[in-house]
Amino acid sequence: MSGRGAARLRAGHPWVYRSDVLRAGGEAGDVVRVEDRRGRFLGYAFYNPRSEITLRVAERREGVKIGGEWFYGRLRAALEYRAGLGMDGDACRLLHAEADGVPGLVADRYGDYVVLQVGSAAVERRLEMVSDALEELLSPAGVLLRGDAGSRRREGLRRTVAVLRGRVPETVVVREGPVRYRVALWRGQKTGAFLDQRENRLAAGRYARGRVLDVFSYTGGFALHAARRAEHVEAVDSSGAALEAARENARLNRLSNLSFTEANVFDLLRARSDAGEVYDAVILDPPAFARTRRDLPRASRAYKEINLRAMKLLAPGGILITCSCSYHFSREAMEEMLRSAAADAGRSLRVREWRGQAPDHPEVLNIPETRYLKCAVLERLA
Repeated sequence: MSGRGAARLRAGHPWVYRSDVLRAGGEAGDVVRVEDRRGRFLGYAFYNPRSEITLRVAERREGVKIGGEWFYGRLRAALEYRAGLGMDGDACRLLHAEADGVPGLVADRYGDYVVLQVGSAAVERRLEMVSDALEELLSPAGVLLRGDAGSRRREGLRRTVAVLRGRVPETVVVREGPVRYRVALWRGQKTGAFLDQRENRLAAGRYARGRVLDVFSYTGGFALHAARRAEHVEAVDSSGAALEAARENARLNRLSNLSFTEANVFDLLRARSDAGEVYDAVILDPPAFARTRRDLPRASRAYKEINLRAMKLLAPGGILITCSCSYHFSREAMEEMLRSAAADAGRSLRVREWRGQAPDHPEVLNIPETRYLKCAVLERLA
């Protein structure tokens, strides 16, 4: 390790980039001992020379073997943490990769089924151990590997979707507070749903009233909660397939006060604001506009455009719930963007609260990348 890499590890971050590895041996997926220039032990890491993140430290105790018992212990600790969160629903994140001490592994639970995402060659080689630990601790009806993310290419992993244990249906209905929705386990976004927004969707249900516009609605998560209190909710998305799933979810909850619009969101917001339309609440949950630091200038303009238009659509006293899941677009950058958008829109907005990702997607202070989701609740002043 270089001095810079060693300092990064000693500060509690698990990643080491290729440029900080001075000497290494092994193959992709090996667990290797990591030392500084003087030979002092720094940890055991998942090694992959193909990846820009060449080392992901998984264990800092010397002499501890990373095997079946290790995976069992990590998963058990993650489950014990979540048992105290008081989550209202039967879908949650069981294990959040580096934030739960298992770099490159995500495990989500949907009722009786567990869906995995793997972004580490070392974890991929040890999936049998992971499946054994899940079976012993949870006895799931099925375990599915969603190995179809494009990011797997950076680890040299092939894209695949496969059942690892038991049987896994194409879809399953789960509960989130008072709402139920259908999750496409084999084809849906991420592992099937955006579980990190669970508490924010529940909060939206408390804020919603009157006429609500839910933009980037996907399968209707925010819209369903809002519709339980609002007079009418319009769900907007550019994907017809996502909106069809949202319609099914509305029927599942016996909600008849929703409508669905397939449109380019930017065009729709511009047209509605130019026409002087007014809403009691607007919800913005866009995809990640800034996937890399290079994307920030373009992403900032996109975030400002949709938020400016949404602010113009708010009635006095209206609520804007606006989100960003881009790690590179910091909360400070988001605050500055919102101030600029409010000034250009000619609106004064009161901050009701700042929210983040659900607590089963924990943030680790030493790993800034684990804090990525921002959600601002703003109220238009008269």
